[in-house]
Amino acid sequence: MKVAVFSCKPYDKRTLSTFADMTDLSMTYFESRLSMETISLVKGFDAVSCFVNDDVNAEVIQCLKQQGVKTIALRCAGFNNVDLDAAKKEGIKVFHVPDYSPTSVAEHAVALIMTLNRKTHRAYHRVKEGNFALEGLMGFNLEGKTVGCIGTGRIGAAFCRIMKGFGCHVLCYDLYPSQELIDQGCQYIPLDEIYQKSDIISLHCPLNPSTHHLINKDSLAKMKDGVMIINTSRGALVHAQEAIDALYSGKIGYLGLDVYEQENKIFFEDMSSHIIQDSVFQLMLTFPNVVVTGHQGYFTIEALNHIAETTIDNLLHHQSDSSGARQLA
Repeated sequence: MKVAVFSCKPYDKRTLSTFADMTDLSMTYFESRLSMETISLVKGFDAVSCFVNDDVNAEVIQCLKQQGVKTIALRCAGFNNVDLDAAKKEGIKVFHVPDYSPTSVAEHAVALIMTLNRKTHRAYHRVKEGNFALEGLMGFNLEGKTVGCIGTGRIGAAFCRIMKGFGCHVLCYDLYPSQELIDQGCQYIPLDEIYQKSDIISLHCPLNPSTHHLINKDSLAKMKDGVMIINTSRGALVHAQEAIDALYSGKIGYLGLDVYEQENKIFFEDMSSHIIQDSVFQLMLTFPNVVVTGHQGYFTIEALNHIAETTIDNLLHHQSDSSGARQLA
């Protein structure tokens, strides 16, 4: 099988090659994202492998079908960038990587919490400049704080376990409560109560019509003044402009983002010598109580190896309904 790998960085190529070299798969690597502008690159390939910011809409899928592509292998858990209905209609199988290392993303969410709380990002620059003053670096103890976790799948559950280890009171919201988390002392409550009671709210839910802009002016109005919001899930869970308004008012005291709604235009690229054409994003970066990372929550050795292994396994199972494959459509 000939596979075109899109949005491929050097680290992706290294890990994918390690596993692909042991199979009969022929992998060709493109740094470009898959979109209508790059669709011509798929000519002659049987399958494509995509990442979070590839645009696999209905038009792209129709072109994939015309080019003879039979399989889309996502190297990520999320699939909101793929028109699954269109893929099913065209008879193209779609696979994803549902579990690539829950602890990697959960631990990154905690890293954002600790950075914002203890202001290590600011302290680092002070010390480099010979400034050892502590004024303005005051934090708070996590022990005893109330942490709300919205979404308790694999990543959310890992996050809850870590926060329980800090001695936090963990409140959860999910359509399907986990008995294991309940047994560990976590409490499931309605979403509005999460908003009202939490000192820290961390998002670990999928993006769908019901969660789009979950954090908005209405939900923020129900929260404590100075609440900490963490998003390592999907950018569009947070309405960026309304979050900025809440930063100005003090409703949001701390904001940690590893994802951003318009990230496909900027993330995963070196933009240091470019003017970023996103005034909302640029404004957000000016706040001292905001920390943004470039979708690196998943970026650990363990996660990359598992993504590569699962992606290769999914491609090898593309012609069957094997239980080993993670098929979406």
